[in-house]
Amino acid sequence: MSRRCQMTGKGVLTGNNVSHANNKTRRRYLPNLQETALLSDVLGTPVRIRVTTHGLRTIEHNGGLDAFLLSTPNRRLPEEAQVLKRRILRAQEKKQATASA
Repeated sequence: MSRRCQMTGKGVLTGNNVSHANNKTRRRYLPNLQETALLSDVLGTPVRIRVTTHGLRTIEHNGGLDAFLLSTPNRRLPEEAQVLKRRILRAQEKKQATASA
């Protein structure tokens, strides 16, 4: 499993450890990934995702998982998030069709 946020796409960065003697060795800056289950109001089920803490704050700031995905353009979402967004859109259309019928 890659070390990448499924909502924001944030991944591993690289840099240098610099010693007091100015020796440089390569290092990796890993994102703070958390495995969590977020409730989707439209789907009515919890969705398990691997997301950074920054991504969690962004989702909550935008009003939940559904609101975040529907308000974010596809070009800014990773593939996993786009798949979930399509599922939510289909479920939303299905609910509207049954409500109007």
